Amino acid sequence: MSKRILVVDDEPNVRLNYRVALETEGLAVCEADCAKKALEQFAAHHFDLAILDMRMPEMDGLDLLEEMRKRSLNTPTVIITAYGDIPHAVRAMQLGAIDFLQKPLTPEALRTLVAEILTRHVPDGAVSPKKPVEDDFASQLSEAKRLLNLQVFEQAWTHLARALELNSQSPDALNLAGVYFEMQEDYDRAKKLYGKAIKYGPYYEPAQQNMRRIFELFHFGSSQEPMAFGDDA
Repeated sequence: MSKRILVVDDEPNVRLNYRVALETEGLAVCEADCAKKALEQFAAHHFDLAILDMRMPEMDGLDLLEEMRKRSLNTPTVIITAYGDIPHAVRAMQLGAIDFLQKPLTPEALRTLVAEILTRHVPDGAVSPKKPVEDDFASQLSEAKRLLNLQVFEQAWTHLARALELNSQSPDALNLAGVYFEMQEDYDRAKKLYGKAIKYGPYYEPAQQNMRRIFELFHFGSSQEPMAFGDDA
């Protein structure tokens, strides 16, 4: 059975572009032009992924995501926006958004993102893997990222801490640890971990991006840098 995707955007051309990009991958795409219609769709159907526009009339993407969580709708969700300030990114992650991406989003980038999310996300909001996680660095880090996406912070930290035990100098793990603390608004600890990630990986872009965002937040009040979970987590 094809995976079902809900695209919520008030712009018809955007919905059409997303539909064309995803249906070529064999995915079933449904559309809603506002939050109200999206909630009606959620009441009628199961979706494997929701793609929400940030700026919509009456109820924006973050408010819709918050309402989804209030209704126990744990559908994996991506927020797409032309606005990239840090308070929105942090709130999106705290509400369990998988990613927070900026327009324009190319069809290739959208397909890659959706395929990656559908591959790693456990259906029906389950927070425990069907089989034990292998006790190796890559498996522990991947599981930590999955659980962070689901906001299962305590379990996420267990796997993340194990990954750091296995490789304490990994930029991937240190950056993801920074994300873990930033999602809980512990910016000082997050900044230190991003700094360590850069120390051990001077050209590691996700940590540099996260560090730039925190710097801009505290010096300018906002940032255009989205939160970066890392390429290999």
